Amino acid sequence: MTKVKPQLTFELNDVVEMKKQHPCGTNRWKIIRLGADIRIKCLGCDHSVMMPRKEFQKKVKRILSE
Repeated sequence: MTKVKPQLTFELNDVVEMKKQHPCGTNRWKIIRLGADIRIKCLGCDHSVMMPRKEFQKKVKRILSE
């Protein structure tokens, strides 16, 4: 039997926790763009990363603030 991860619903400006840490030492990110691709900004060093929604959904651990 395979485990199915429930779909998380997230909105612009939500703060999320990712599974892996960023090299600066934090794993907290703010969502700054939504669409087919999602752009997130590191809350430790302000670096931003854009990734496909499907990849983002795999890498996110939980939503910290909505």
